[in-house]
Amino acid sequence: MTLKSGMVAIVGRPNVGKSTLLNAILGEKVSIVSDVPQTTRHQIRGIHTDERGQIVFIDTPGIHAGKDKLDKYMNRASLGSIDSVDAVIHMVDASEKTGLEEKHVISRLNKCGKPIIVGLNKIDITKGKFVPEYIKLWEEIRGVPMTEMKDLILFPLSALKGTNVKKLVDLLFEQMPEGPLLYDKDTITDFPKRMAMADLIREKLFLLMREEIPHSIAVIIEGVQPKKGKVLHIRAAILVERESQKEIVIGKAGAILKQVGSEARKDLEELVDSKVFLELFVKATSNWREDYSTLEEMGFIFSDL
Repeated sequence: MTLKSGMVAIVGRPNVGKSTLLNAILGEKVSIVSDVPQTTRHQIRGIHTDERGQIVFIDTPGIHAGKDKLDKYMNRASLGSIDSVDAVIHMVDASEKTGLEEKHVISRLNKCGKPIIVGLNKIDITKGKFVPEYIKLWEEIRGVPMTEMKDLILFPLSALKGTNVKKLVDLLFEQMPEGPLLYDKDTITDFPKRMAMADLIREKLFLLMREEIPHSIAVIIEGVQPKKGKVLHIRAAILVERESQKEIVIGKAGAILKQVGSEARKDLEELVDSKVFLELFVKATSNWREDYSTLEEMGFIFSDL
C-alpha cells in the first residue's frame, strides 16, 4: 500500500472544540480542554498514524479580538498555520450563532487555497439549528452558492462524544498527498515536555476555578530536578497581574492551590512516567502579557508584531 502523509490545521474561534477534537482523533489527551476561551495558547501537534500513513494535526489557539502581544501572537499562530498544511478543518460550534470572529476566520480561510472541511461541532445538541447561518456566511464572503464550492465540505460531528470522528479521519486521508511518515510511527505529539507540564497545571486552574479565574493567568515551569528515590521535583510559578488576584488563586487557607497541585500531580506523573513532587507558588507580575522575556520563557517565539 502506498503511504499518505500530510498536515491538517484545526482553526476557529475560541472554545469551539478544537482541542477536544484533536484528543478524540488521537484517543488520548495531548491538548488541554476547558470551557474557558483561549485555553490553548500554542500550536500543538498531534500525530495520527495507521496503516494508511500519517496525518499531523495542528491544534491552534482560538482566533479572537485582542490587542496585547499575547493576543497578537495567538492570532498569528492560528492563521499562519494555514500556509504550511495540506487541508484545514474550520471548526465551528453549531450550537452558537455566527459573529464577527467567525466572519474574520472565514475571510482568511477564503484565500488559503487549501481543501476545507467545516466541522459542525455539537451537531447532536442543536440538530443543525444554526447551520444555515454558517452556510450563509460562507456564501456571502465567497459570492457563490455552497453547492459551487468544490474545495469545501460541510461535516457534522460531536468531538466530545466522538460522533463521526473516525469518518472525518477517513475523509482527510483522501485529501493527503502520497509520501513517507513525517514522524516516527509511535510519536503522538512533539509538544515540548516543559510546555506540556505548564499546560496541565493551567488546565486544572481553569477546571477548578471556572468563573473566578483571572483572565490574565499563566504558568511557568521554573525548575525540573530529580530528587532522591526517583522522584521528580517540578517547581511551577502561577502568574497573575495583580496582588489582589493572588488570594483568589491560592484560596482560603490555600485550598484551591492544594487542590490544583493534587489534581495536576496525577497527570504530570503520567506525562513523565515518574513520581512527582510538585511545588506551586503564585506571583503577581503586572502586564506579563506585554513582556517579551516572560512570554518567550513560556515558549512563545516572536518576530516583529
